[in-house]
Amino acid sequence: MTAILVVDDDREIANLIRIYIINEGYECVLAYDGLEALQRIEEKPIDLVILDVMMPKLDGLGVTRVIRERHATPILMLSAKTEDMDKIMGLMTGADDYMAKPFNPLELMARVKSLLRRTYQLNPRLAEGDVGNINKVISLGKLEVNRDLHTVKVDHQAIHLTSIEFEILYTMVRYPGRVFRAEDLYELVWKETFQGAHNTIAAHISKLRDKLHKQGYMFIHTVWGVGYKVEAVE
Repeated sequence: MTAILVVDDDREIANLIRIYIINEGYECVLAYDGLEALQRIEEKPIDLVILDVMMPKLDGLGVTRVIRERHATPILMLSAKTEDMDKIMGLMTGADDYMAKPFNPLELMARVKSLLRRTYQLNPRLAEGDVGNINKVISLGKLEVNRDLHTVKVDHQAIHLTSIEFEILYTMVRYPGRVFRAEDLYELVWKETFQGAHNTIAAHISKLRDKLHKQGYMFIHTVWGVGYKVEAVE
């Protein structure tokens, strides 16, 4: 059964989310501070994390950083802060999506389903229980992207991406040299109508660059005033 970890020190909110998760047929695991959240993740496989930003012991950004060192688990971040920079900081830290409090529980569950669906599409073995090595690879010079195994390598070195980062990269490497506008990427990856989420795309592109370019290779280029493209580096 799909397991969702809800992390929020406000027990009323955590229990409200729990009700909606259970009603959708998922298993809900609760944690009320950042350190407890990390403990729960190590105790059992977690398919998605709903994570509050402001928490005792270790805040949501700190929890996200630790998770990203070990797992590619989708993270949906919740925060009472609504400023663009707070959202960008959450996405830059490694969150896949961000919602401001107060939130509509039905919208929250719609986003949860979208993240889970995207994760299963990117890694069919999670949904089908297939542990075989299906080797479908896109190679672009020093960059190698395997859709079925959900792996990325730069010069044979593994690069760990979130599900959103992987989907953005996979979308672009399928068409090397093509310039993607921010709205194109948003609608292709999030499967939603673009509503001015330029900062969301910019934050994920920046994080992707940090991970892919750390070995000195420049794959993602900005075409100023237009969008982004991927080019091979031999």
